[in-house]
Amino acid sequence: MASTYSNFDSAQADLKALKGVIPLIGLTGGIGSGKTAVSDLLGALGAGIIDTDLISHQITAPGGKAIPLITKAFGAEFINAQGALNRPKMRTLVFEDPQARQILEQITHPLIQQETAKKAFELVKLGVPYLVFVVPLLVESGSWPKLIDYLVVVDCPEETQIERVMHRNNLTRSEVENILKAQTSRDTRLAAANAVIQNQGSLDELKPEVLILHQQILRI
Repeated sequence: MASTYSNFDSAQADLKALKGVIPLIGLTGGIGSGKTAVSDLLGALGAGIIDTDLISHQITAPGGKAIPLITKAFGAEFINAQGALNRPKMRTLVFEDPQARQILEQITHPLIQQETAKKAFELVKLGVPYLVFVVPLLVESGSWPKLIDYLVVVDCPEETQIERVMHRNNLTRSEVENILKAQTSRDTRLAAANAVIQNQGSLDELKPEVLILHQQILRI
């Protein structure tokens, strides 16, 4: 695992090198808050979008970089028939066993950071006006708050989050509530924010808010 940590440090250094070169925007929010809807709209306005959750799915998909390491650490029973991470089984384990969560993070976080840095430089070369890093646990992270210039929090009532995730992910209410408990509180996220996007209505209601945010970022 030591070589993986050095790769993590290298990726961190690469991202730090972008400070002052281009605005680095962090975008976060609790599960079901609508981070993807906001990032999609910012992307349509020309921003460079890097979604760490999407990268996480890519590295744990069939043939993903994390699959051999996960198999070695947890066993083949945590890989499904298609060769991807068995997410429901792993979700149950990490909620019950903090040490298992730590091991999984030691495997996935450095790989996510490497892919994030790689994509960031690719987007800078394309000439995007700013980069948006979509990070579900940004506020909880020890490193991300130091890397970004501006933090945007997507917010909605907790009941809205629960209903959205139950419908989207086919999870029970208690499963969604457990996920929410594992994340930082809504108040903590809001206190850390430079800007807040309220997302409890329709996409048409969201668009003007995101346009204002885009214009604010361009002035950074």
